Amino acid sequence: MELIELKENEFRKFAYNHEQASFLQTISWAKLKESTGWESKILGFKQDKKIVAATILLAKKTPIKKKMFYAPRGFILDYNDYDLLEEFTKKIKEYVKKNNGIFFKIDPYVRYHQRDKDGNIIAGGLDNTNIVRNIKKLGYKEKCSKPGQQTLQAKWMYGINLKDKTLTEIMNDMTSKLKSTIRKNEKNGVYIREGSYDEVILFKKVIDETANRRSFISRSLTYYQQMYKLFNEEKLLKLYFIEINLTQSIKDLEQELSVLTKDYDQLLDSQNKGVKINANTLKSKEEDIERLKTKISHYEELRKESNQDILLLGAVFYFLCGNEVLSFAGGEYAKYLEFQPFCTLHYEMLKYALDNNYSYYNFYTISSNLTPKDPTYGVYLFKKAFGGEVVELIGEYDYVVRPFYYLIYEFSYKVVHFLKKIKVKLHL
Repeated sequence: MELIELKENEFRKFAYNHEQASFLQTISWAKLKESTGWESKILGFKQDKKIVAATILLAKKTPIKKKMFYAPRGFILDYNDYDLLEEFTKKIKEYVKKNNGIFFKIDPYVRYHQRDKDGNIIAGGLDNTNIVRNIKKLGYKEKCSKPGQQTLQAKWMYGINLKDKTLTEIMNDMTSKLKSTIRKNEKNGVYIREGSYDEVILFKKVIDETANRRSFISRSLTYYQQMYKLFNEEKLLKLYFIEINLTQSIKDLEQELSVLTKDYDQLLDSQNKGVKINANTLKSKEEDIERLKTKISHYEELRKESNQDILLLGAVFYFLCGNEVLSFAGGEYAKYLEFQPFCTLHYEMLKYALDNNYSYYNFYTISSNLTPKDPTYGVYLFKKAFGGEVVELIGEYDYVVRPFYYLIYEFSYKVVHFLKKIKVKLHL
């Protein structure tokens, strides 16, 4: 088959509803990467006028002047069809070589083993060992295969299969502590709302604070604005904020306090008139009154400190692509962690996914090292509290076109990556 350049609309029809659909294999992602210096092409095979294989192929000059090529979450094709994979690989190799490339990278959106919420392989479950074998047989070199190593895109994720499930069934898999927090937040007035392009700057502030705390690099405001604009135009992205209306919450608490105080006064009045009142009942009422007074005082302090009626707790970019809702990037303000805003966010977005007929909810990245020794173990435990499953993809692979230059590139990449790590640690 001939490798041809595909039109945007025909690529959308093929890729956006494919079982391997990913926000990384979209026109929006290609244009976003073009804004940061990458080149992009939409390439594919057709058989009987129908697309049978396709990919967005990105390219960028390396420090040694030659190019690296990358098909993010690609190729999109049937990886069980060895002949198709072999032919597509051959044509891409020829294309890369012709266009001054050193190698091309793929990290297909294909699962490896089916795992449970603890990360254990499920006996008799999905097993794509044969696909991995086919890829390696064709000469692809696996990257970052050791536990804890970072791939360009997430290899290990956490998600919930929503297909044929109700909200009640999903909640039954949540921990009692999580459900209690969700109910508490709802009572306390924590909610989510959709943001707009003009509010991306608020998202950026949250991300920056979180990045400094957790030692990762935040992108520029322009980058996030461009991301929102491009993906929102294709209806593939939503921005959500988690907030609490302090003024309204104080009013609700004061009303609750008024009712409780009235009940308590009536009990005291009855007791003074000789009616026997259980001492534990009075004590419980007193404790509830003090609890409400303390909470009202705390909310008033927060309102005074922030000088805001509505307090922003956190923010997240969500991608809506194919059959899944994916929590991509976000953060929360450390000084408001008492509200545990992401409990409410994920709960509300799970409801959104169900209401809009998505069959998968993706919490996104977790570490491959699911042990307490891992510094991000708490992130995994938080996501696990919702039920669901550990997701393992087949990984990241390089196909080397020019071995000599590839060795030079590998060395220079390691040096640059090492310097970036130092920069993050030093908060430069």
